Amino acid sequence: MLILIFWPLKWWCRLEVQGIETIPESGAVLVVSNHDSWMDPLALGAAIMTRDRPLRFLAKASLWHTWIQRVLLDGMGQIPIERGIGDTQAMQAAIDALAAGDAVGIFPEGTISRGRPMRARRGVARLAQGAPSAAVVLAAVSGGTDAIRFPKRPHIVVDLFEPAGGQPRPDEAPGDLAERLMAEVRERVPPVAAGRHPEVAGPEPAARPAEAPVAAAEADAPRR
Repeated sequence: MLILIFWPLKWWCRLEVQGIETIPESGAVLVVSNHDSWMDPLALGAAIMTRDRPLRFLAKASLWHTWIQRVLLDGMGQIPIERGIGDTQAMQAAIDALAAGDAVGIFPEGTISRGRPMRARRGVARLAQGAPSAAVVLAAVSGGTDAIRFPKRPHIVVDLFEPAGGQPRPDEAPGDLAERLMAEVRERVPPVAAGRHPEVAGPEPAARPAEAPVAAAEADAPRR
């Protein structure tokens, strides 16, 4: 199923993959990426499949609302998560997937950036620290915001690289780890707004102190 989906996608978006050697051929790997376009998870999935490894994402549960989507998402091994309620069951499912040696992808910013700076949620740190044997690989995805300019074909680049600051450390605070990883990604690919006439959204609202426990438990599923 994945080959049928990704082969035409790779051709149409002129997918270019850099640093694929950073993805181990086997064993747990946590792929941490920016999220500027609805194309990002598809491009990432296609990129990692060049290593013959399916990439599992934490995706918002509402995507499972039709039977066709359920069949596709379940067939691709995606993990549904209820956002905003501290879905610990979904987070544990992702940790279990890493413990089983799977490749799991996550967007620490939690939603499409729309060209604005976003804070990194701590869910990525929970996964990294919950599965300490997993290798963390960063992904800077660019070009996906041009996909909306159909029929023009975009040129999507997936740049995979190891964290310059090193792998997560046991004593690293979750918030600090999340910010460190995303800062490295955003150093390579700043937020970009999508569309034929892109407009940058306003700044992300600051989290209220009372929301902090939920934010810490919240997984970083992409919103479309």
